[in-house]
Amino acid sequence: MSAPHTDVEQVEAANTAFYEAMERGDFDELSSLWLTPSDLGVDEEYHDPADSGVISCVHPGWPVLTGRAEVLRSYALIMANTDYIQFFLTDVHVSVTGDTALVNCTENILSGGPAPEDGDELGPLVGQLVVATNVFRRTPTGWKLWSHHASPVLAETGEDDENGQNGVNGADPDDTPLA
Repeated sequence: MSAPHTDVEQVEAANTAFYEAMERGDFDELSSLWLTPSDLGVDEEYHDPADSGVISCVHPGWPVLTGRAEVLRSYALIMANTDYIQFFLTDVHVSVTGDTALVNCTENILSGGPAPEDGDELGPLVGQLVVATNVFRRTPTGWKLWSHHASPVLAETGEDDENGQNGVNGADPDDTPLA
């Protein structure tokens, strides 16, 4: 087993590689970063891959996706429909216990949709703030993604309610619904 600081550095590198593959639209690289049954020493010919290390993913607003085919299909769809995406990661925290690592971070995302048909420029750019948890598993070939879960961060509306309180998407800071 490697030293704890080395594990953290390796997990940070694997996490960065995941986001960089997304930015480049490199589906093959992205696919290689996800856990496979063979990474766990499971012979798929004799064992159901669903019984060992099933990967999962939750994109903001999507249901839970499980299994390599379903998860990777989602990334293929995202890449096919996103002309530009860039991630600025903040609040990155890595913890490693044995052969499992947890990365919590904030994804500050800038993305652009398809360009207008009459022009060569990008479509409008949109910013989004998302918190993510990425779970990695140590394999003989390095750290691989086991699960990715991302949830949007509720943004302040900037508007005061009738009581003069500033709300966050219909709720005030103490989670009392605004009337």
